[in-house]
Amino acid sequence: MLALIARPLVFVIALLLAGPALAQAPASVPPEKVKQLFELLDDPSVKAWMAGQRNQNAGSTGAPAEAGASPADASPNAVAAPGQMNTMASSALDGIKHHIERIARTLPLLPGQFARVRAETMDDMSSKGSAGVLLLIAMFIAAGVALTWATYRLTRPFRLWIIAQPKDTPIGRAKKIGGRTLYSSLLIVSFALGSAGAFMLFDWPMLIREIVLTFLMAAVATAAVRMYLAAMLVPSFMQVENAVEVRALPITNETADHWFYWLPRVVGVFAFFAAAFILLPGLGIDRDGMMVLSVGADFVLLLLLLLAIWRRPRTQREGAHHTAATWLLTSYFVVLFLQRIAGLYILFWFTFAAFFLPLAIVLAQRGVNFVLRPGSEEAGRPTIPAVTIAVIDRGIRMIFILAAAYFLARIWGLDMQSMQDGDTTTMLVLRGLINIIVIALAADFGWSIIKALIERKLGIETPHAVMGEEDVPTLDPQQARLRTLLPIIQNILLAVIVVMAVLMILASVGIQIGPLIAGAGVVGVAVGFGAQTIVKDVISGVFFLLDDAFRVGEYITSGRYVGTVESFSLRSVKLRHHRGPLFTIPFGELGAVQNQSRDWVTDKFNITVGYDTDIDLARKLIKRIGLELAEDPEFKHWVLEPIKMQGIQEFGEYGIVLRVKVTTRPGGAFGMKGKFYVRLRQVFKEQGIELPFPTVHIQGLQNPHGAENAPLEIAPELKIAVAQSHANRRRKKANTTE
Repeated sequence: MLALIARPLVFVIALLLAGPALAQAPASVPPEKVKQLFELLDDPSVKAWMAGQRNQNAGSTGAPAEAGASPADASPNAVAAPGQMNTMASSALDGIKHHIERIARTLPLLPGQFARVRAETMDDMSSKGSAGVLLLIAMFIAAGVALTWATYRLTRPFRLWIIAQPKDTPIGRAKKIGGRTLYSSLLIVSFALGSAGAFMLFDWPMLIREIVLTFLMAAVATAAVRMYLAAMLVPSFMQVENAVEVRALPITNETADHWFYWLPRVVGVFAFFAAAFILLPGLGIDRDGMMVLSVGADFVLLLLLLLAIWRRPRTQREGAHHTAATWLLTSYFVVLFLQRIAGLYILFWFTFAAFFLPLAIVLAQRGVNFVLRPGSEEAGRPTIPAVTIAVIDRGIRMIFILAAAYFLARIWGLDMQSMQDGDTTTMLVLRGLINIIVIALAADFGWSIIKALIERKLGIETPHAVMGEEDVPTLDPQQARLRTLLPIIQNILLAVIVVMAVLMILASVGIQIGPLIAGAGVVGVAVGFGAQTIVKDVISGVFFLLDDAFRVGEYITSGRYVGTVESFSLRSVKLRHHRGPLFTIPFGELGAVQNQSRDWVTDKFNITVGYDTDIDLARKLIKRIGLELAEDPEFKHWVLEPIKMQGIQEFGEYGIVLRVKVTTRPGGAFGMKGKFYVRLRQVFKEQGIELPFPTVHIQGLQNPHGAENAPLEIAPELKIAVAQSHANRRRKKANTTE
């Protein structure tokens, strides 16, 4: 790490403390007043004032500008003279041209400025020299590394605790990542105390103090990035077992090693350039010189980023798109570099945020879902509630977007506290867009929490059935009622949040919402009178739900509608018939509702036996079969009262009709009746009890040939009559059972 920090440090210090060769460069610098004049002419307020004066003069006299106009006349804010076209594109091009001309004009003057910087710094550091400053920085960096190593040795129990956390549960993985992050913070604090803290204990000359302390803070920032990346990416050098499972992101070992290698180097170079740019204005480098130096720094960073992009490993997810993604990223960073050279700083930061903000949001979402994924089967598949994951995900997203909006507002110079009359239309639009983003984020955050809570109550994460005393699957009545009411409440809350968000957005952009609310009330009354049927359906549905007349999953009958309740809306209910058709019925047309799935059901059916049957024996056999089925593992959890004979129903056409009944939980009697019939037929046959069935006995037929044992001949007309009689009897019986 010392080598990583020292390499850019040597480069920047050598740049600051240039050798005598720079001292021999031409030192011809324009007078200070001329430089101040150029800076004054570049001020946006001065440009706007001059443009207004030219516009006023052109409007009053109609004369063209004088030949001796100021160079600021070519600024982007300049107004075209009569007969000339001055579009937004031409103004932007003029601004880019002016910016590049400033760079070209300043570039030859940099050696003289560095000569002055060296002369001033060497006067203050005559006792130390450049080598002495480098040695001081290296010494205090080494002190920080030594204290970090001591902290590493003393915190071994904490490292063992992190290793002992389970990787098969979401809580265990979160503790591992949190522990590694906290441990990295301890090491960073140790490095800062050992380097910058130790340096502050001594009295130093002011210039040496500023230079050394600034670069030490850059070294601390670089070390912090490296340690936090190690905590999140878990590269291979840490030799962590099953590192893929305990990372903060779902990436491979090759990808983790690659970005751990390149990102600290990019950030380190950026930090040391930033430290140099903090020091250079105080050492005598003017604004134009800083602008020229920033071009070189940007070019170095561009090269590092392109090397990191082109050398990144190919992943299975990218596949054939790896090359296309590489070229797109290259084009993006080249465009950023060109925007910096052209001086389009506002567009630069907007382009920067347009890529890195979605990237940060996507990475955070993947990280949260990856770390908090369900545990393994060996650990019992523990899970984190969906509401917790939603709060974490949406919270991180909101923090990122708000931070980006605040940063861009500062870059654009927006005043978010007040709405000033002097603001331009562009500023008003930008402020309105930022307010819209903030309100939409707050609405999305609140809705995500409400939705996650409702989904958790609905039992989407766990099975809807609960286990009874003996592992019987039963429907929890409270859960069934929640599954009925919560979707409607969810839709109502969504509508409320959307309406409130829209009204707040309109108010934030300066639109008076009072008349809108009053107008909406009048329109609502008119719509209510014109849509009485819809209002009737909605109100009827509210009372049906308040009365708990039915729930999702229950089988109901209402008039000619029969089926299982599948879902609701504010106006209607959907019933699925047992044959498949789906009815959508407005609440106003339901009327009386017969619920066949609430608490328990009693099913009664008939059995016909012969007239010579021993009724008492049949009753005992039916009771015995009912008790056997009640103990059957397939049916015992459904049976509340076993099958038993209730008595003689009637003397039927073919035999005695016995009445049988059974009480079960809703839906449990259908399958049991089929098995009861099979078992009853077998037992009755063993006991000699006849189950009569309709037969046709024909008399009066004569054998045409007089043979006693010859088969009888039946006329075709008689066959048709018998068949039709049987068909009519079956049709009548089927209609009765329906």
